[in-house]
Amino acid sequence: MSMATKTDTHSPAPRITDSAPAKAQHLRDLALLRRVRDRIDREYAHPLDVEALARAVNMSAGHLSRQFRLAYGESPYSYLMTRRIERAMALLRRGDLSVTEVCFAVGCSSLGTFSTRFTELVGVSPSAYRRDGARSTEGMLPCIAQQVTRPIRNREAPPLNRT
Repeated sequence: MSMATKTDTHSPAPRITDSAPAKAQHLRDLALLRRVRDRIDREYAHPLDVEALARAVNMSAGHLSRQFRLAYGESPYSYLMTRRIERAMALLRRGDLSVTEVCFAVGCSSLGTFSTRFTELVGVSPSAYRRDGARSTEGMLPCIAQQVTRPIRNREAPPLNRT
């Protein structure tokens, strides 16, 4: 079969065959997706949208979103919000900024959206995390604290026990 993709009756989505050009294109796409992810990691505090990210790597927004989700398990927007929430958690643990200041410092323009997404990922509101978060990492090295406080994606965070 000379086609680059083929389908079977069990899977509605096309599969890439093992042809050399298909593998080369897949590797190029992965490199572009890594550039997008790296840009999100660097510029999370700046206004970013999927259209601008896609333009930078010469992809359509829809194609970028589909390929990013296949490669990383979540959409570019979800990845961006997770990065913002991770940074917000660190700023809130410091305790010297208000929730509103942290919201804008990490690139969110809506306090309501920020608070909702924070609560979904972390399991408590930003203000509760600011109040109690520093105690949960007392005595830990910063690199360990970052790992144990990493937000959980896809609304999987259990509520924190209040003792």
